[in-house]
Amino acid sequence: MSLVELLWLLLQDAFWSGLASLGFAVLFNVPPRLLPGCALCGAAGHMVRTLLMETTGFTIEGATLVGATTVGFLGTLLARYLRSPVPIFTVTGVIPMVPGSFAFGTMINLLQFTAGGPNANTIELVDAAFNASKTALILGAIAVGIAAPSLLFQRRK
Repeated sequence: MSLVELLWLLLQDAFWSGLASLGFAVLFNVPPRLLPGCALCGAAGHMVRTLLMETTGFTIEGATLVGATTVGFLGTLLARYLRSPVPIFTVTGVIPMVPGSFAFGTMINLLQFTAGGPNANTIELVDAAFNASKTALILGAIAVGIAAPSLLFQRRK
């Protein structure tokens, strides 16, 4: 992939991820003055994830961890600068990284397995386990990434 193609991919990725974050921020009734920060967090986190997966060969789980950590740090900085709660930026920022396709694949494979009756093919069950484990690992990476800045920089009172 050429540099121009990579930049175009990253710009598209940032635009659509920022738009998704912005949509969820509106859905969650985030104050209008904070909406650009929510879009920025979503765009930056997903763009970092895509960059790592496209250029360095990171797995989706590892790239999601780095992307969610980016959202966590950026959300913490924006929250301090704009004097607002950190979860406003971090929760809406990681929404585009939620592994919906893997969770959907898990459910479809389980339904296919149970609908097979006595002639059920165990391949659906193996695929369901694979998709479920990927979903769990990605969700765990998101949780750790969001929590990391708070654990590192929160002052005890």
